[in-house]
Order: sequence, then structure tokens, then C-alpha cells
Amino acid sequence: MQNNISIIPYNDNLKEYVKILNEEWLQKYFEIEDTDRIQLSNPQEEILNKGGKIFFAKYNDLIVGTVSLMCIDEDTFEVSKMAVTEAYQSKGIGKLLIEYSVQTAEEMGIKKLILYSNTKLLPAIHLYKKYGFNEIPLTNSHYKRSDIKMEKILERESISHPE
Repeated sequence: MQNNISIIPYNDNLKEYVKILNEEWLQKYFEIEDTDRIQLSNPQEEILNKGGKIFFAKYNDLIVGTVSLMCIDEDTFEVSKMAVTEAYQSKGIGKLLIEYSVQTAEEMGIKKLILYSNTKLLPAIHLYKKYGFNEIPLTNSHYKRSDIKMEKILERESISHPE
């Protein structure tokens, strides 16, 4: 199935999928918070215009997943708003979305990725750890549902060797 999945960038025709996919996921596991409503209803203003990126997983002609890279500052972006529609979960789409996000962040010269999650989402936590995210102290979460914060350092300072 992964061979039939392509990751495509945001365009205005796909705007509603950011909201549809995330609301489906949030309603299943948690609740939709005010921060979610604002971001999901205004992805152009809340994510893209602030320097972020939004991607979609497309299976044949269906949009089945999404993920956002939200700009925190020049060096740090948050992996956020990742959702895969229920019928297509456990098929490696989340893996493709996280791989694409990390690759894009590296190409953009971003030094650090962070994410907020919940420890009851064991498959997601396992996926993040597999791709090099490590747990750090939970600070600055905009979401009540978050009980874990993770980061991945993308660019390490070069180590000088004595000659």
C-alpha cells in the first residue's frame, strides 16, 4: 500500500482536509480544544503564513492523512496536526508522514523538531522514538491533552578535533 501513497503539499483545494482529518482523530481520542478550532479552521493564517508547512498523504485520489510543521522560531518547528483517517491507520501512512516531515525539516535547515503527544497513544510514541525523538520536560503545551513533549535534534554543532 505504501507504494500507492504520495505526500503532497498544501493547496487551497485541500484546506478542509486539515480540519476533517484532525477533528476525526481528536473526537475519537480526546476533545477538540479552542487552539485546535482556531488552527484547523484557519490553516493558511495559523500555520502557513507563520512560516509553517502542511502536507497530505494521498492514496490514489483520496486524501487519507495530514501533518503540519509549525514554526516556533527560526531553528525550531513543531510536528503537529498529524492525523490519518481511521480506515487507513496501521498501514504505514503515519510513518511516511513523519519521515517526510523530518526530511523536509532537514532540507529547510531546521535545527530542532518538537512535538506534543499523549502517552496513551502508544503506537505514535513508538513511531516518534523510532525516528529519533526523545522525551524532554513538558513545557509550553497549548493542549490540555498533552502529557509528553519530545524533540529531535537535526543539526549538531561540529566537533573540533585537536590537531
